[in-house]
Amino acid sequence: MSAQIPESHKALLEGPVVVSFVTMMPDGQPQATPVWCLYDGSHILINTAKGRQKAKNVEDNPKVTVLAINPENPYSYLEVRGVVDEITTEGAEDVIDQLARLYTGQDKYYGGVAPESSREERITYKIKPLHVVAN
Repeated sequence: MSAQIPESHKALLEGPVVVSFVTMMPDGQPQATPVWCLYDGSHILINTAKGRQKAKNVEDNPKVTVLAINPENPYSYLEVRGVVDEITTEGAEDVIDQLARLYTGQDKYYGGVAPESSREERITYKIKPLHVVAN
C-alpha cells in the first residue's frame, strides 16, 4: 500500500528543489546523491544515466529514500521511504528534458549540443512511497 504525500509538502517534490536520493551500496552502506525529481501524483520520478553508482545500487536493491529539505526553512522537510516500482528507458530522455526545464529553464538537458551517439543512456525510476515523514 502506498503512503500519501501531504498537500503541505508536495511542492518540495514538484520542484525545483534538489533532493537527496539515498540508495544502498552492496556492502550495506547508504549512498546519497543530490538529484532533480518530479512528482506525478502517485510516484516520485528520478532520472539518471546507466552505469552510475545509484543505478547499480537500485538494480541490486530497489528500496530507496528521497529527502527533500525546504530551501526556505531547513527544519521543514519531507522524507519518503519507498521502493522503485518501475525502471524504464522509454521516455527517459523526455523526462530529463522536463526536469531541465523545471530546474534550469533550458528546453533540453543536452542543450542540443551533444550528439545522440555521445549521450548517456537515460533511465527513469518511478518510486512508490511506502512511508512518509513530513515535518
